[in-house]
Amino acid sequence: MGAVLLGLASSADAAVVGNLGVNPTSRTGDFASGLLGVNGTGAGTFTDQVTFSVLGTQLLTIASATNVYPNPTDFITNFTAQGFLIVGGIGGGDDIPVTPLLSAVACPTQNNCQGFAGSTLLSTGSYYLQLAGIGGGSSGYGGNLAVTQVPLPGALALFASGLLGLGLLRRRGKSLNVA
Repeated sequence: MGAVLLGLASSADAAVVGNLGVNPTSRTGDFASGLLGVNGTGAGTFTDQVTFSVLGTQLLTIASATNVYPNPTDFITNFTAQGFLIVGGIGGGDDIPVTPLLSAVACPTQNNCQGFAGSTLLSTGSYYLQLAGIGGGSSGYGGNLAVTQVPLPGALALFASGLLGLGLLRRRGKSLNVA
């Protein structure tokens, strides 16, 4: 799981387009470009960031980020996404990638559609999902991301002890059948 840095973007084409708050869920994790398309114009190079914060160890899921284009001129060229941990200020060159760079692919069940999805583990901190590309016509995008709590270490230890117990029972059963 996981999602964009094509290079350092100039401040003229970079914009924070939304803040999803702390530990966004699928209900609160929707994001989209402006009403007039990416960067409010629908055309040209864009680098947009959607910010969010995480408390505790969480699983980030980028459920989807898509560009549905009714007209071929609305296609987003080089449409990519990537997640970053904010260090200092957004886009200062010191932010740490937390997901691989994702490139849009054709949607499997819908014509005139491209998108991506992914997931990764995150710890407490401030993050952003960066979306970039070259919008054509009145192109736009939309998507959803969510974070969900990772099982506590105690829950994992309990699960491991249960597996160990099953293994011991199986071994004991085999030794009883041999005699």
